Amino acid sequence: MDDKALTASVNWLLERQAPDGWWTDELETNVTMTAEHVLLLRFLGVPVDAIRDGAIRHILHHQREDGSWALYFEGPADVSTTIEAYVALKVLGLDPSRGEMQRALAVIRTLGGLTQARVFTKIWMALFGEYPWDGIPTMPPEIVYFPPSMPFNLYDFSCWARGTVAPLCIVIARRPRRELGVGVREIVNPGTRAQMHRVPGSGWLWWADQLLKLYERLPYKFGRNAACAKMMDWVVARQEADGSWGGIQPPWVYSLIALDIEGYGLDHPVMRKGLHGMERFAFNDQTGWRFQACMSPVWDTAWAIRALYQAGLRADHPAMRLAVNWMLAEQIPADAPGDWQVRCKGEPCGGWAFEFDNDIYPDIDDTAVIVCSLLEGGKGPAVRTSIDRAVRWTLAMRSSNGAWGAFDRDNTSEVLYRMPFSDFGAMIDPPTEDVTAHVLEMLAMLGRSELDPYVASGLKYLRETQKPRGHWFGRWGVNHIYGTWCVVSALAQLDAGRDMVERATGWTIAMQNSDGGWGESCHSYADESFAGVGTSTPSQTAWAIMTLQWAGLGEHAAAQRGLRFLRERQRSDGTWDEPHFTGTGFPRDFYLNYHMYRHLFPAMALAMDRPARRVEGGISPESQHLTVS
Repeated sequence: MDDKALTASVNWLLERQAPDGWWTDELETNVTMTAEHVLLLRFLGVPVDAIRDGAIRHILHHQREDGSWALYFEGPADVSTTIEAYVALKVLGLDPSRGEMQRALAVIRTLGGLTQARVFTKIWMALFGEYPWDGIPTMPPEIVYFPPSMPFNLYDFSCWARGTVAPLCIVIARRPRRELGVGVREIVNPGTRAQMHRVPGSGWLWWADQLLKLYERLPYKFGRNAACAKMMDWVVARQEADGSWGGIQPPWVYSLIALDIEGYGLDHPVMRKGLHGMERFAFNDQTGWRFQACMSPVWDTAWAIRALYQAGLRADHPAMRLAVNWMLAEQIPADAPGDWQVRCKGEPCGGWAFEFDNDIYPDIDDTAVIVCSLLEGGKGPAVRTSIDRAVRWTLAMRSSNGAWGAFDRDNTSEVLYRMPFSDFGAMIDPPTEDVTAHVLEMLAMLGRSELDPYVASGLKYLRETQKPRGHWFGRWGVNHIYGTWCVVSALAQLDAGRDMVERATGWTIAMQNSDGGWGESCHSYADESFAGVGTSTPSQTAWAIMTLQWAGLGEHAAAQRGLRFLRERQRSDGTWDEPHFTGTGFPRDFYLNYHMYRHLFPAMALAMDRPARRVEGGISPESQHLTVS
């Protein structure tokens, strides 16, 4: 390897491989994960002493000069995030007369106070008597009886929303109240307290909520206890091996709260397992103690294998063997149950989850990328068997429009967004451009062409979703730079859609920043005119460079300026700094900073610039149309 920057990045990666073969790093979010953990412990009556100093340090570390907290780095002040951080700091014992607290309170009041917060923030305050339950939208636990064919059944929700809504139905029905230990009346602006008793909204679903509230006022609700018990059984059945629910924070914390309300003590095995599992999700260093929303080892490892393959490592390299063997062991058993089976009956599982333990919710996006990584980094009959299972399951999960979502098939019930409850987060999991592109890339590497019906339907979807300027939306990465890279990678390996690729590369080149890099703010989810606009970051620069490389423009001045941007900003230890959030949880509402992204994708872009990887017409690695021996 004659490229010093590439050599350094490969060495950095090899040095950080876990003994079992995987890679991962922190999945950074905004401070609500830590704030809500503090509130969870207070609700359950668990002491916060062990995390007090570290949690305070973490929350204050991310406070901005104006006193606010945001959803993402350099984002606008967010009232819900600021309220939750302020309340958590008060619970942790921070003196409310301190400047940080006074500035935070001023921001809260300027932004309208608690009445302007999201539903989930209001629920947290209702748990402690600081918000009236009659101002919380109704979610009756009786929906547990709704069959999948009935509107508003649990399986109409995306898997992450489903796992959150289910326990919240119990919480909202029971209307618990615990002592917060501190007063926070100051977060309610003067003259707005009466508004707290009214659920905002309009339309027929708002009127349905009002009718449900009349029912909630009845002294006796026939079948309510039975509904709560059945919903609780549904929740308990979905606890993962590591104690989590869905491998992510929202359903986890609300499931523990619902369990507590329904009489599961802290010594109950389900509660004990849930609380113990949270220990692995915590980080504690010089910047403080914080709780991760999720962990991403399977996803990170798949991309690490692909980066190392592009850098020249092959299946017989010890690091590749170790990683591939770990990946094979992580594949979910064929007979494992999962919610995806509700709309895809009779198909054995062949997928992988995003996390260490999330067997109930295999992920189509992960599975497609993992198959690509196994084709590049693995060999032998075990790999072939694993790939065959994965491909069969992935194809079975195609939605009726010919494209793929992340976790479910045909999870497209837009009516859910009209509910008063739905003021935050993605409630459904429809097919998206980036996931569909990864599936098509997988099929291309397996030798399938435009004549394949699955490829043809995916290409049709991508053609229909290309934006007028040539880019594509990115559901799981920020945003159009990510989506465009995903799609062009697939089109190039299929040797299809040349006109689409030409328009995409024209847009990509036009969006390059003056420093040679590319960047895009999370604000582009709120305003598409900001597509491709933002401070240059290593990961987004790498995605743009690889878009050009796959399109045969690796020698273009724009690509070479981008590579120079990466080389000049590489740290002495071989990696890069990236404080900006370039991963997406819920567009417009929740964003992620994968600490591996700053390394994996720049390393791939550098590797794809090697002379041995360049051929006329674009990058054409040996991985294309591989057969596994």
